[in-house]
Parts: sequence; structure tokens; C-alpha cells
Amino acid sequence: MLKEMQQVLRLIMLMGKQRQKLGLRTGGGLLLLLWTDTEVSTQKLNCTVNCTVAAAGPWCAGIQMEALQPALVRLKESMCPCVWPCNEPDPEELSAFTDLYGSLRFLLSFQVKDTRHCTSEWQAHLEAFLRTFTLANAGIQIHLKLKINQEASLREFSVKVKRRVALADQLLLTLDVTCSAPPPCCVKKGCWCVRGHPAIGGRLPLSIPPQTMEQGLFGDLSVQVVTLLTPCLLPYPNVATELTHIQVLVYNPSNIPVTGPSGFFQKLPAVLDCQELGLYRVYCSSFKDLVYSGGTVYTVEKDSWDDPEQESSLPTVQQSLLLFFFLQHSDPFTSQLTDLMATEMLIELHLEDILNNNRQALVAAVQTELRNTLKSQNHRKKQQEKLHAAAEVILGSSMSIVSSSSNMDFRNACLSRMKVHDTHELAASLRESLWRVTSWKFVPKAKCFSTKMEVHPENDEPTTAEI
Repeated sequence: MLKEMQQVLRLIMLMGKQRQKLGLRTGGGLLLLLWTDTEVSTQKLNCTVNCTVAAAGPWCAGIQMEALQPALVRLKESMCPCVWPCNEPDPEELSAFTDLYGSLRFLLSFQVKDTRHCTSEWQAHLEAFLRTFTLANAGIQIHLKLKINQEASLREFSVKVKRRVALADQLLLTLDVTCSAPPPCCVKKGCWCVRGHPAIGGRLPLSIPPQTMEQGLFGDLSVQVVTLLTPCLLPYPNVATELTHIQVLVYNPSNIPVTGPSGFFQKLPAVLDCQELGLYRVYCSSFKDLVYSGGTVYTVEKDSWDDPEQESSLPTVQQSLLLFFFLQHSDPFTSQLTDLMATEMLIELHLEDILNNNRQALVAAVQTELRNTLKSQNHRKKQQEKLHAAAEVILGSSMSIVSSSSNMDFRNACLSRMKVHDTHELAASLRESLWRVTSWKFVPKAKCFSTKMEVHPENDEPTTAEI
């Protein structure tokens, strides 16, 4: 069923790709209705899943169903033998969708007979695919309505913060740059950046292997890498950060996620120069993590020889990195919609061969993009070392003044002000307060906040008084 949905989405996206190049509105809605007709419900021997895909809104404007008939015939031929047409859904199922996005531009229904589509694991696969699709098609709101074995559910995939980026071929994409990480409790309201800032890398031409050309794939094939590091901590230059995960997502020329495990990307960490990147160790996560997160996920392991006392005193924010690989293809001799779909299927079928054929160039490109993205993070680490050394001097001097003072009133006032009982507790409290003030120093950044923020000086008074 997932492959069939990919084919239908490919058809719609190819029709709307011209709008992306022209910079026109590409928002709208996508409705997926799935329901089962179980002939033997108790044993689930024959589970038939009905699927309806409907699209409306500017992103699919201009689509004429009559003109799509040749492509639809070819699409049905390319689907599995167990797929056949089914009746249209109840109009009431579509009315709420059309109320939101206007009249339907695309509507297609089909059936698939397979018991695997009735499991919760299959539903998790489907939702992971749709989440990954939304990351690079943030203007499209997806409504997934399921009624599997009499259990109904509704999921909506929408994006809060979007960012339009232009690739090398001037194709405009709308990315989901929402930062879902909650701000720490010490951050003032309105002073937390809720978006990531994508960095667009260079375009890398890919050579097509001879055996792939023999299958009919010609033209110019390339890939462009876009990185997205979240959460954004540009307004807090003194906060220590820790990269914990890297996720690789590959999109075909229609901007649809390429599913399935990739041997090339699973082996990629072994050939990366982690020392140059400032990372201790990177390894591929378990297969279960790959299934439920989409793409390929790497876990970043930190150095076990780091000073635990220093780490415990530093406020550290964990970050994750998204690596988008956008495949792009052009062939002046391929213009028909059916030929474009067939070409994309060839690219996906032979993608591993293409990646391995360009292994050296791809590894170098990934190394460069990671180095550029993590450059600021490595600079932070060096600044943290200087800051830590200065803080220890300040702390030592402060404690020396209090400990050597013969004025009992002054000593008691210091202990009372910091709400501690002795000098040992005073040292710990001073260290915590000092790091809170210096680490969370706020420096407004124009690209992080679209409107002027409210600053409340009174919120800083207790911390300043402590120091």
C-alpha cells in the first residue's frame, strides 16, 4: 500500500512541480482515506484495504483529471497485481475536506488485498512516511483518516513554522523548520527561537553507472544537500551544546521520500572523519529506530574521558541534525508525464548503485556540509573552555574573600543572601548562579525573531543580586 501511495503522490507532485519553479503558492490539503472490508473478521484471513487519495488547494491547481487518464492507466499497470479499482467513498467523508481547501483537483480510489495492512506496525510505517513527506512539503496539510477493523482514527500532519528555500535548479521548496524542543525553565518568555535555519549546500553532479544506463536512465542527475540543526541557540552563544542524533532523508526529484534501508548511508559513519568534525563517535542506530523515524539515523556518542565535574556544572542543550538529500534529474528527451514517472522509478530502483558509483564524491560532500554546520558548535566548545577557566577564577576569588573575612556580619549576610548554611554550600550555590548568569546571556538575533521582543529587566534582579 505504501508503494501505491508513493506512486499516486508522485503523479500529483510531477503535475505541480511547474508551480514550484515559478514560485507560485504550493499550499493546500491532501486527504488519505483508508478503510477495511474484512470477509472473515475474526481470523483476518482476507483483509481488503480501500484507499482514496484526494487533493485540493493551490499546490495541485491546474490538474485536469481528463488529461491524466493516460498517466492513470500507466499508474495502475505499474501497481501490484493485487490492486484494483474500488467504489468512491461516501461524499460526507470528503465534505469537511472540501470545506477547508475548496473543490477537489484530484481524486483516486483503489483496493489492496493484504493482511499486513491491518497491523499497527504497518500504520506506524505509513505515519513515518507522511511525517517525512511533510518535512520537505510543509505547505501541504495531510489528513489521514483510518477505519481499520472497525477502529477509527484521525491524524493531521501540519506545520507550525515554515521556510522557503531555493535549490540550485531554482526549485523552491517549503521546509518544516519547527523546533519542537521546549525552552529551558530559565529562558524568559519570548526569548526562545522556535525555528531552525536551513543551510543550503552545493549541488553535486552524479555519474550514472553503465549498467543503470542500460536499463534506460539517461540525462543529468545531481544531488543537493540541505542541513537543519535544531534547536537554534544563536541567541545564547555561551550555552554548551551536544549533538546527539543525525538523520539522513533522501527525496526523489518529485520531492517524495525514498523509503527502505540504504546500505550506503548505513555504512557512511565508518568513513567520516569524526576528529575533524569535533565528534567522538558516530554509528548507525538500530533497524527499529530507522522504521519509526524515517530515513537513516545516526547516534553521536560523546567522549567518555570528558571531565564529569565540569560537564555536570555546565548547562548543556542537546541538538539534532537533519541532512536532506534532494535528488534532481533533467533529460531534454523526457517530457511526457508517464516517461517522467518511469524515470523516477528507475532512479529509486538503482539508487544504491548510483550512490556507490559516486561514493568518494558523496563522502567528501557530506564531510564538508557537516564541517560547515558544526563549525559554530566547535567554536562554542573552545569558548566554553575559556569561560570555564574565567568562572573558576571568579569563584575562587569570591570564596577567598568570604572565607578570609573576619567580619562575621559580612559572612552571615553572604550565607543568608545565598540561602545556605556554610561555606561549602556557598561555593556550590555560587557556581550554579554564576553559570546560570553567564551561560544564558541573551543576544537577540534578527533571523530568530520576526518581531521585537519584550524585555523584562525585573526578571534578572534576583540572579544579579545573588552574584
